[in-house]
Amino acid sequence: MDTLRIPVRIGKSRIHRKGLFAARDMKEGSRIIQYIGEKISREEGQRRLAQGNVYIFYMSDLFDIDGKTLKNTARYINHACDPNCYIETTSRTIWIVAARNIQKGEELSYNYRYELDEDENHPCNCGAENCCGYILDPKYWEMVKRQ
Repeated sequence: MDTLRIPVRIGKSRIHRKGLFAARDMKEGSRIIQYIGEKISREEGQRRLAQGNVYIFYMSDLFDIDGKTLKNTARYINHACDPNCYIETTSRTIWIVAARNIQKGEELSYNYRYELDEDENHPCNCGAENCCGYILDPKYWEMVKRQ
């Protein structure tokens, strides 16, 4: 694998403002980019989420990652109901991994797997044929109706 060449680029997204795109072809199962940021307690993560920080990433029952740093290029990856990536969490890191072969120029996406929250809707604009209409974990898709 060519590790010297940057595998991604930021660009205009059809899903939401900016997105992250493959700068080269990527094989299924390859680690693309690490989601980086400050490792914080779950309690602190909840506090920052409540303050509007959308870059808090669940890591474990004890810790979150606050990805609101310019160094975290992975923060530009948008949600999709039919994503081409998935998340791989180790004890120390969060990786974005290719769920299938990805062609150069494709926008990278993964399912954010939001929980069903009766107080707040998160509309989805991914455009996938199977889009449920909301940014949700697929286990909730049958419980919601597309508006």
